[in-house]
Amino acid sequence: MSPAPLDPRWAAGAALPWAVWAALRATGAERGYPLVPALAFTPYTAATAVLPLAAAVRARSLPGTLLAAAAGATLGAAVVSHRGRPPTGPPPAGTRLRIATVSLRLGRVPAGPVVELVREHDVDVLAVQELTPDAHRRLTAAGLDRELPHVHVVPARPGSVVSASGGVWSRWPITGRRVVPGGYEQPVVRLPGGDGPDVEITSIHSRPPSTSPAAVRGWSEDLAALPPPDPVVLRVLAGDFNATLDHAALRAVLRQGYRDAARAAGRGLTWTWRPLRLRFPRLALDHVLIDPRLAVTGFTAAPVEGSDHRSLVVDLVLPGR
Repeated sequence: MSPAPLDPRWAAGAALPWAVWAALRATGAERGYPLVPALAFTPYTAATAVLPLAAAVRARSLPGTLLAAAAGATLGAAVVSHRGRPPTGPPPAGTRLRIATVSLRLGRVPAGPVVELVREHDVDVLAVQELTPDAHRRLTAAGLDRELPHVHVVPARPGSVVSASGGVWSRWPITGRRVVPGGYEQPVVRLPGGDGPDVEITSIHSRPPSTSPAAVRGWSEDLAALPPPDPVVLRVLAGDFNATLDHAALRAVLRQGYRDAARAAGRGLTWTWRPLRLRFPRLALDHVLIDPRLAVTGFTAAPVEGSDHRSLVVDLVLPGR
């Protein structure tokens, strides 16, 4: 017995949610809650876009087929564009700098795996998010200061959550310290650039937009306040942006002149966060945004025991004068 035919009138309606999602992604028109957090799941929406297309084809609905196909193509192209292209040819000459990020999950990540990450990957600069006073003490006791002796830690301000602190540990001498404004502490260090411009690295931690309209407003303010590239220094923003490349607010930061290191390495589809006890969802919330004068020669997403984020380890080459 063959299945009952589908009503063609329903085919276009079934494709409408995917079409609306595609329009929001294409125009960057997502605003407020819950649209902003929902856009992080665009890769999953793109993967399921075949469902309304199959239903429309089965129903022999030309409008439904065209609508579903257009939505699927728009979403698929957006996701594929994240990947980027790996560099070709020999790596450029210049001073090498290896940067890593780590999120301590409200300060609960054990110190040992963090120090092991630094040793195993021979990290020069470590940008730390969700630091707490207790986590800071444990990292010091585990020997992080011996590996990376130059430190800039900004404690959580009064009235903020204790894990709002942030830090940067460096093998290179720190010649300047400041803070980028935001809902959480975002320390900035300046490092000597050898025969080229100095390097400025910020440990980024934007407020998550996942819980309420107020959270979305705070997240938007944090991303809008990030500094643009500066011709005087080689600026790097590294850490937890709580945003994917499907968010218009993050793409606006990139349009100021930054490059995403994952895309520059052809690894832009690499996920960086998932719930600890679940295999999915997997989202790319962490990024290393770099001055366009910097070359990317390596990119790794490394798991850190106890963290719900994977650490990003990025190899950069500094230009000469």
